[in-house]
Amino acid sequence: MTGALRRFVFTTHVTSSVGWAGAVLVFLALAAIGLTSQHEPTVRGVYLVMAPAAWFVLVPLAHASLLSGVAISLGTPWGLFSHYWVVAKLVITLFSTVILLIYMGTFRQMAGVAADPVVALGLVRNPSPMVHSILALILLLLATVLGVYKPFGMTEYGKRQQGERRTLQPNPSQDLKPAGTSRWVYVVWIVIVGLIVLFIAAHLMGGHSHGR
Repeated sequence: MTGALRRFVFTTHVTSSVGWAGAVLVFLALAAIGLTSQHEPTVRGVYLVMAPAAWFVLVPLAHASLLSGVAISLGTPWGLFSHYWVVAKLVITLFSTVILLIYMGTFRQMAGVAADPVVALGLVRNPSPMVHSILALILLLLATVLGVYKPFGMTEYGKRQQGERRTLQPNPSQDLKPAGTSRWVYVVWIVIVGLIVLFIAAHLMGGHSHGR
């Protein structure tokens, strides 16, 4: 990957990732309005606008973040599977994107309920978007922290690859030197897995609550 292309892809990745987190904040605000507002047209409007806004904003930003992240990893010495923080970011981004696509069906269902004037306002309100927005924001912030601090060091695959490159590059960059794995690394991995489990549970409970 040339320098110009690498900078373009990196800019795309940063912009889409930050935009994704910002869009989730907006959806969190909309979810709060839908749960607290006493103005019926406002409440119904909130759930009506979520589905098209998600298709035009959340979904494109999620895909742009995922694809540009994969591209920048493959096009730089960091690699896609050579460093634990890259793998963790990939898992978080891919998981969040898949859940978002699945949740689009819930957005459509909520819009259908909100569009029906016969349905009582209490049944239009739904806490699921707020729960999902909070969990999504936590995951995206965690991915941002991983990208900034780059913890965990190199994977075994990365170490083998580095050993093979050392014969061709006698002075490898210091940024790619493997770091030792400490106990807090495992704590962070447990947190990541725990958040993903919570996300799945919230998604299932949200869908079940909506079905009732």
